Amino acid sequence: MRYSELIQLSFDKIMQTRTYTMVVLGARDKKFAIYAEPNVGHIIQLYLSKAERPRPLTHDLISLIFKGLDVSIRQIVINDVQENIYFARIFIEQEINRIQHIVEIDARPSDCILLALMNNVPVYCTREVLEKTLPVVD
Repeated sequence: MRYSELIQLSFDKIMQTRTYTMVVLGARDKKFAIYAEPNVGHIIQLYLSKAERPRPLTHDLISLIFKGLDVSIRQIVINDVQENIYFARIFIEQEINRIQHIVEIDARPSDCILLALMNNVPVYCTREVLEKTLPVVD
C-alpha cells in the first residue's frame, strides 16, 4: 500500500433490506455508504444490539483466534474504491520474542468494519478514497 493521509471515520448507521446492507461512515463533514451482503449487515446488527448468540459466528471465531494467538487488530484502512467497490486492509500486530510484527491483510470493508466495532479499533480511509466517495444525505 502506498502511504497517504489517513482520515478517521466514525460508524454512523446501518440500513438493511432483503437484498443489501448499507453501512454509513462519517468523516468530518462528509458521510458515505458502503454496501454489503445482507448477512453481514445482520451480523453487525446482532453485535450492535448485543443480542445473545447460541454459538460463535465467523467474526467471533476470528476475534477468538486473534485473542488466542495474542494478536491485536491495530487499525482498519479503506484504501481504494473502484467502480463503487471499496477495498480495505486490516492491520494486525503480534509480539514475538519482544519484536512487534505488523501484518497488513486485504479484506472486505464490511468484515473490517464489523471487526473494528467488535474490537474497538479505529477505521480510516485515505484522503483519495474520501475524495472519490459519493456523499450520503441524511
